Amino acid sequence: MPIVTVRPAEPSDIDAITRIYADAVENGTASYELVAPDREEMKGRFDGLVSRGYPFFVAQEDNRVLGYAYAGPFRERPAYRFMVEDSIYIAPDAQGRGIGRRLMSALIEECRTLGFRQIAAVIGDGSPESASVRLHEALGFRHTGVLEGSGYKHGRWLDTTFMQLELNGGASKPPDPESSADKMFKRPR
Repeated sequence: MPIVTVRPAEPSDIDAITRIYADAVENGTASYELVAPDREEMKGRFDGLVSRGYPFFVAQEDNRVLGYAYAGPFRERPAYRFMVEDSIYIAPDAQGRGIGRRLMSALIEECRTLGFRQIAAVIGDGSPESASVRLHEALGFRHTGVLEGSGYKHGRWLDTTFMQLELNGGASKPPDPESSADKMFKRPR
C-alpha cells in the first residue's frame, strides 16, 4: 500500500498544484474564481506566500501530489497580522481518503508554532454538508457566520461560510511581539 506523506511544498510542485486548483475552479464551487489561473500566476501566488514565511504543504503519494493546503494573510491590514486564512484543495481522485485531515492537521500545527492566534476558513459553497465544512468542524473550527447568496457560479447562488479556530490562547492575552507571526507580516512584499 502506497504511503501518503505531508511535506512543505516546493517550486517543483507548482504544476500539480496548478492542475488541482484548475479542476476546483472549473468543476467545483469551493473557489469563486471563474477562470483557472495559469502556472505563472500560481507560481506567483506560491512565491508570495512562501517568501514571507507562510506555511504551504502538499500531500504526496508515489511522487504524485494529491492535494495542498496553505495559510496566508486573512487581510493585509496590520491589525490582522496574528490571523491567517487557510485554503485546501484535494485532487478529485484522492478525495475521501483522509488527506484533507492530514494536510490541515500539519497546517494548524505549523500556524500554532509560528505564533498565530486565529485561523479563518472562508468556505465557498459552505453548505452544512460540504466536505470542507465537515473537515473544519472535525478539526475544532467553530462557525462564525454565513454570507448568503454571496457567489454565483455554475448557474446557482452560493453561500460563503466563515469558520474560525483559536490558537495559542486566541484573544485571551496580548500577542507576543517577537512571534514569527508578527515578524512575517513586517517582511517586505
